Amino acid sequence: MAAPLLLRALPFLRHRLIPQHIRRITGPVTLRSWCGTAESSRIDSDSPSLGKIPSSRTANDQSHYSRWDDPDFRKWKDIEAEILKDIEPIICLTKEILHSDRYMDGERLTHEDEKVVVDKLLVHHPHSEDKIGCGMDSIMVDRHPQFKQSRCLFVVRTDGGWIDFSYQKCIRAYIRDKYASHAERFIKEHFKRSSC
Repeated sequence: MAAPLLLRALPFLRHRLIPQHIRRITGPVTLRSWCGTAESSRIDSDSPSLGKIPSSRTANDQSHYSRWDDPDFRKWKDIEAEILKDIEPIICLTKEILHSDRYMDGERLTHEDEKVVVDKLLVHHPHSEDKIGCGMDSIMVDRHPQFKQSRCLFVVRTDGGWIDFSYQKCIRAYIRDKYASHAERFIKEHFKRSSC
């Protein structure tokens, strides 16, 4: 008696036992694939308590999982992975600079970090020439002038002035330049704000 009850609960348990990202890749896990072949032959019998288990996907499952069969969708996922692999190192470094105890408020970056930030971020900012102005002395981390709870990067100019710049704007501009045909979709899916 306990076995039929357990088998009835398996469709509900699979959602807790099998992570969603695996279900998304492999498609829905049916009782046939979840149970062994011995049990699946028992399940497929016309038992009045269980009924016949359909072997095909439902229309809802089919529409959800058929996109993996679509070559355009697979191509998009490959390009998405390529973009993420490309930008991940600079995003990780920038987040470490901003959100760790590595730098205090008002502290200038080390030469190595500054070189990476300038080469991988600042040069791609849509208004980099305006940000640099009369010349760049260094890059520093400090609290945003308006939003005191958030830290950001600043260009310290040779005349002593300083101005903040958004690393996300730099990355979005880089993506738009290097991956032009896929940039807007990627930005829409991966960035909270899609502003310039």
